[in-house]
Amino acid sequence: MTLSPPTPGRFDGKVALVTGAASGIGCATALRLAAEGATVFAHDVDADGLAGTVAAIELAGGAAYGRSGDLTSRDECVAAVAECVARFGTVDVLANVAGVARADHVTDVDEVTYRRMMAINVDAVFFLCQAALPHLLDSGGNIVNLASNAGLMGGAYTAVYCMSKGAVIQLTRALAMEYLKTDLRVNAIAPGATDTAIPATFHVPADVDLELMARYMSPRPMSHADEIAAFVAFVASDDGQSMHGAILSIDNGLTAG
Repeated sequence: MTLSPPTPGRFDGKVALVTGAASGIGCATALRLAAEGATVFAHDVDADGLAGTVAAIELAGGAAYGRSGDLTSRDECVAAVAECVARFGTVDVLANVAGVARADHVTDVDEVTYRRMMAINVDAVFFLCQAALPHLLDSGGNIVNLASNAGLMGGAYTAVYCMSKGAVIQLTRALAMEYLKTDLRVNAIAPGATDTAIPATFHVPADVDLELMARYMSPRPMSHADEIAAFVAFVASDDGQSMHGAILSIDNGLTAG
């Protein structure tokens, strides 16, 4: 099946802040929004990968700027939003894509691993939303958070990851309710396995029970980053104007039953 091409001009005059933009879904999202007319403020801790994303956008005739930083710091989250607004005057779309994942026996999870996953997957999303909200309210913009099927179902050996993505889902719903009487829209996309570097480098202990892990694996092929990015663009665009507080699964049937 061929993915539908970008919709030219759908984001003309809009500014999109995209995290995790150096690779995977974040990079694909930055490229898709730029191809549809957005000026992209791309963020990632990987400076080299980020430079590649910005170069690809510019080569295609789009506009982008890259900022490298560590989103485990609240100060970096606030500074990223502030620089985006200083450079481009506003934020219309906040796409919180950056995230990390791994599997461990729950009794083996050390504090460093726990804190890092929660800091990137939960804290950064909260602080970026908090910093961007005043600007998004002014622009009538929207937030698209990247959740996961893991936030909707239990998964063996992924307790911390499931917790973190469950928190993203509840943050999305809570913000949607708090700003129900405004033009702001807040939604989350919950992919299943996607063909990016995360599953390719996913840490799994040697002695896991694969039968337990198979309960949250679909027999269908993994999704592609471009597919998720196309859906982010749809949700963030005026075509998704009635979507608010939605948790939208793209998981090849994992959470269907």
